[in-house]
Amino acid sequence: MPQSIKNILDIFKKYMEVVVAFSIIAILGIIIVPLPSYVLDILLVINISLSIIILLLTLFTKNVLEFSTFPTLLLVTTMFRLSLNISSTRLILSEGNAGHVIDAFANFVTGNNYIVGAVIFMIIVIVQMVVVTSGASRVSEVSARFTLDAMPGKQMAIDADLNTGLIDEQEAKKRRQNLQREADFYGSMDGASKFVKGDAIAGIIITIINLLGGILIFSVKNNMGAMEALDKFGKLTIGGGLVSQIPSLLISIASGILVTRSDDGQSFGKSVSTELFSVSRVIMVSAVVMFIISMVPAFPTIPFLIVSLILFGTGYLLMENEKAEEKLAVVNAEIAMERGESKREDAVVSFQVEPISMEIGYGLIQLVDEGNDDNLMNHITSIRRQCANEMGIMVNPIRIRDNLQLGPNDYIIKIKGNEVARGQIYMNKYLVIDPGTSEFDLEGIKTKEPAFGLDAIWVDSKDREKADLKGYTIVEPTTVIATHLKEVIKQNSAELLGRQEVKQMLEGIKEKYNVVIDELIPDIMSLGEVQKVLQNLLKEGVPIFDLVTILEVLADFGNITKDPEVLTEHVRSQLKRTIIKGYLADDRTLNVITIHPDIEELIGNNIRKTVSGSMPVLDPAIITKIFDNIKTLNEKLLFNGIEPVILASPKIRIAFRNLISFNFPNIPVLSLNEIPNDVEIQAVGLVNKI
Repeated sequence: MPQSIKNILDIFKKYMEVVVAFSIIAILGIIIVPLPSYVLDILLVINISLSIIILLLTLFTKNVLEFSTFPTLLLVTTMFRLSLNISSTRLILSEGNAGHVIDAFANFVTGNNYIVGAVIFMIIVIVQMVVVTSGASRVSEVSARFTLDAMPGKQMAIDADLNTGLIDEQEAKKRRQNLQREADFYGSMDGASKFVKGDAIAGIIITIINLLGGILIFSVKNNMGAMEALDKFGKLTIGGGLVSQIPSLLISIASGILVTRSDDGQSFGKSVSTELFSVSRVIMVSAVVMFIISMVPAFPTIPFLIVSLILFGTGYLLMENEKAEEKLAVVNAEIAMERGESKREDAVVSFQVEPISMEIGYGLIQLVDEGNDDNLMNHITSIRRQCANEMGIMVNPIRIRDNLQLGPNDYIIKIKGNEVARGQIYMNKYLVIDPGTSEFDLEGIKTKEPAFGLDAIWVDSKDREKADLKGYTIVEPTTVIATHLKEVIKQNSAELLGRQEVKQMLEGIKEKYNVVIDELIPDIMSLGEVQKVLQNLLKEGVPIFDLVTILEVLADFGNITKDPEVLTEHVRSQLKRTIIKGYLADDRTLNVITIHPDIEELIGNNIRKTVSGSMPVLDPAIITKIFDNIKTLNEKLLFNGIEPVILASPKIRIAFRNLISFNFPNIPVLSLNEIPNDVEIQAVGLVNKI
């Protein structure tokens, strides 16, 4: 681009705001100031070109946010058309002439018969008002309502992606802003569509005024015959109406296209070509139907036969293309499997098992496609980083293998070679999760969300928008398997934390905190003893990212006792703020279930050391009553939106936790030593006296 042109464009962009402001003021000036016919011609051509530009923009936009100024632009163009209507009316009634553009439209459309022109004009107006404008207005109303109704579900989906680490805070903020902009757009379109309908009505009224006023004025003042005046002003009126209504019709169509678009990330042309010609069988059947109709004696043969041949040729090409794509998919799957096999060790028997691994069916091979930005390997990298930040553990690289013995859509997750979780996903579908407010009214494959066991259903891509409008949470297949994997890692984090991982963690902080490490290991505690304490913390969901504090506590008490449970309790006491921050209410109140003193005394007097740790030895009937009581309290609190937390005395905490861990693994048990002094305790339940 020449530098001079670039400079002109830069200046134009710099002062664009001022130009737009003056243009809008000029629109108002057109209503008041009489315009010469040649100026009116230029403005009418600008109006027509502007409407064509807007229509084409709606065809090439991929989503409504790319043209978010459309509602405001709709108002401005409507005012522009009305001002031109007023100016043309002034010229028609005062001079009997409205310029070359209006005259050209009048002669081209009407010819020598203004009645035909009037009929065409009325048809255009009726199509615009009854069909296009009315439909676009209704769609805008429905879209605005459904968009607002779906906002909570979309917000939850954004928060879920943020919590799982799939997006960062900046991306979440951007998505929330886009969500708000989308709601604002449809709300604005709901109101702006009324401008178009009002414009059509005003056009009709102005047309009648032009016709009747022109006949009256020129018949009285210029001594023109009524039929002569009707002929002259009939053409001018129809020409002026067409010049106004055709751009209005184009913008109405643009409005309808924009509000009826589904957000599939493609332009209208690409979406139509992809979906309309997606099934070759449909095209072939249509060709046969057209051919049969061409053979009926009452119908013209040539047009139907030509269309039939075109459809048959198109269907044949699509069918051949589908076969080629199927063959290519099979070849790519075989290549991927061969590559996976070639990367394995050369026929050497290995006695080493992976700490964590995953096996997938052949239908899920595209998950590990490196050419896909949303592949599973990128998600795994993000998961490993989240586990380090949130839990303080280092997760080894996760190996993914294909397994032909699995179903095409199945996957399994293994810990040290043993299956711990299994799931099923569909690559070309979306998982719709019911937030618990209603029953599913969608068609699909019913299932359970693998990570949390929520009721869900797999739906096709075409039903995604419908599910979105109903407020359901929509999850992509890759996200489903990534979330499941993360939860499995969290639940089995203690088992994944081996001595090697602990050593790597210590080496990571040794450069800065070498004093505490040198003091602790190996003089006070061994690496294995430190590992057991860290595992005890992870078993109860306590993060270990504050490793320095943990090591300092172990250095303080390691000479006194080597009991991992006792040492763990000392560490928990120092990590009190880390432990309780996830259980606090918004007002920093801790809602707890307390234990009756008699039960505490009973448990405290019957604690025995076992291989699995401290455990109270009680009568089975008593244990059953305690479990039933906890179950009732748990259900009651969850119903009221309160996460249950049991508060026990330091003496029995670990034993009571071990007692209920199998039946209630997700209920935390805290001691009074683990609650900071500035936290208010609110008792919301009691494990009753036996």
